[in-house]
Amino acid sequence: MQIEVVGVRFRHGLVTYSFSPNGGKYNVGDKVVVETEKGEDIVTVVEKEKNIDPSVLEEPLKNVIRLATKQEIEKADENDKKAASFLPEIRKMAKESGLEMKVVGVEANYDFSRMTVNFTSENRVDFRAFAKKLAEKYHTRIELRQIGPRDAVKCMGAIGLCGKECCCSQGFGLSDHISIKMAKNQNLSLNPNSISGVCGKLLCCLAYENEAYVEALKSMPKVGTTVSTKDGTGKVVYNDLLNRKVSVKFEDESSSEIKEYDEKDVKFDKRREN
Repeated sequence: MQIEVVGVRFRHGLVTYSFSPNGGKYNVGDKVVVETEKGEDIVTVVEKEKNIDPSVLEEPLKNVIRLATKQEIEKADENDKKAASFLPEIRKMAKESGLEMKVVGVEANYDFSRMTVNFTSENRVDFRAFAKKLAEKYHTRIELRQIGPRDAVKCMGAIGLCGKECCCSQGFGLSDHISIKMAKNQNLSLNPNSISGVCGKLLCCLAYENEAYVEALKSMPKVGTTVSTKDGTGKVVYNDLLNRKVSVKFEDESSSEIKEYDEKDVKFDKRREN
């Protein structure tokens, strides 16, 4: 049996979550009030109702309660800006408290009944006394959330090596498992400075074309393989995986020539490759 869900995103969030429409019908772009484990909040509908198999859900399904009113949406915007304005002050308080943490963002739910302080730290931080101090100052429930380097860049925003906004800030690569093997598949230099992002972790974009590279590697000869061509027999010295081109080196007594061929124009024993 399938169940009906609607896809939503939280403010500042880039991940789509499934909620039960609870009998309601909503359009993409609608602002709706939902129930969460930490209370009610306003989210944006990004996917209309659809039926899914309940086995794919990682957590129990929560409900959409209703459409948010214009007044609630305006108040939510106001509270979000207010929370963000506290960032310099909270950073100063953390420093004065002697905590080894870097506060990277402050968020509030729509009615300011909860404020979330995101921070990074290389060590485990006992922030209980600090949370109490914040609660007394801002008169709301405080949640301090330690996040990793990749999430910190997503929270703060940054420009990547390519000159564009970092992938994580745009919602790309968040659910991909990035590995050094992806860089090897793409014949990239394994110099950490070349394949690491602003966060110090492997570039999210390594995952984007990895599938195409893996497919190419399955059918193309490895570097060092002896292949046959219309010009004779030689050894593969380089593969242009995206363009499916093979560079072959021919050696004889008089020269050491390298020629490029289309993948289909080189012959080799694929059994030895596997």
